Amino acid sequence: MKLSKYGEHYTKGSGILDLMDDLGKALSTDTNMLMLGGGNPSHIPEIEQIMQEEMQRIIDNGEFGKVIGNYDTPQGNVPFLKSLAKMFNNFFDWNLTEKNIALTNGSQNAFFYIFNFFAGEFKNGSKKKILLPLAPEYIGYSDIGITDDFFVSYKPEIEKIDNHTFKYKIDFNNCKITDDIGAVCISRPTNPTGNVLTDDEISELRKMTTKANIPLIIDSAYGTPFPNIIYTDATPVWDDNIILSMSLSKFGLPAVRTGIVIANEEVINAVSAVNAIASLSPGGIGASLVKRIVQNGSIIDLSKNIVQKYYYAKCLKAFNSLTKKLGNIDFYLHKPEGALFLWLWLPNFPITSDELYEQLKKRGVLVISGSNFFPGLNEDWKHKNECIRITYAQNDDIVEKGLTIIADEIKSIWRCS
Repeated sequence: MKLSKYGEHYTKGSGILDLMDDLGKALSTDTNMLMLGGGNPSHIPEIEQIMQEEMQRIIDNGEFGKVIGNYDTPQGNVPFLKSLAKMFNNFFDWNLTEKNIALTNGSQNAFFYIFNFFAGEFKNGSKKKILLPLAPEYIGYSDIGITDDFFVSYKPEIEKIDNHTFKYKIDFNNCKITDDIGAVCISRPTNPTGNVLTDDEISELRKMTTKANIPLIIDSAYGTPFPNIIYTDATPVWDDNIILSMSLSKFGLPAVRTGIVIANEEVINAVSAVNAIASLSPGGIGASLVKRIVQNGSIIDLSKNIVQKYYYAKCLKAFNSLTKKLGNIDFYLHKPEGALFLWLWLPNFPITSDELYEQLKKRGVLVISGSNFFPGLNEDWKHKNECIRITYAQNDDIVEKGLTIIADEIKSIWRCS
């Protein structure tokens, strides 16, 4: 069949397609594959119990038919939007109204809209790009752009904290906003590394984008105030020049596909317009399930006292376990500051991260090669092929088995080199 340029662009293959395909197959078949690659969140019993009770309440109150049988507006469920605005204003004094918030069918859906609002080809013949100031960055961004050559990124500063721990920092001396940049985007915590940009780094980015009169997009899918999978200090920020993207997925509701966009009214109107064209309206089940815990603000307490603590315990266990298993070989783990992942750097490793991914897959462990996480960084940099992303969101037995195989395979490759 003959496809348009658009069709060819989105069917040529992508890292996120491979990731979700591997994830779906592993979770839906009777396979013994140890899933240490995907971003599927844990099934946290306390959160699932609360969501089950909310669904039962909806059914018992006779609201189920309305929840599944009625379209919401293209902007989303208006009472829920008002509740969100009120909650954010109460906690952070952001001065929002429901006109500053829209729902989408997941945050990935939101980024497809927003990136293509501010980058690509313009009527006057100019072309703009999205600046990702800290590489590595989220694999799901890579193929979102409708046009090619969509991103610009810069190599980070690398701070070695101790013999086996490091941290990425934005290199502000080289990171520049040029005339061809339409917006700047960061994830906080950063997927894949778990890096959390400091308040000072965020402040500097806000100054740069305000001066350039372009938006700063903050991807808070794992961030504060919910699901708050952050293990260090990070202040939530928003103003008219910030587009803040949030999600219910990592709170424990990935299947309901509920993304939340907080922005100025012009951006929200644009998101709503595309919602109407692309999907009529965003799904409303997620909004219905969390409506009450947003209204009373308990979603913030649940995130801090249940979700965050749950993942932090798993993070420390996995970090310490892999550090011990790898022993004295040459390796670094990124300082774990949030999200669901360990980011393993193997300097001067005998094979590439893509090859290591294939070797581990043969041994029944699925990770993600780090080469997929550098959109917009086109220069030849050996570091891009020396890292892998490992998730610790699966149950502890699976994580421990997977880490044992990963460490064994890495040591074996070193011995044979």
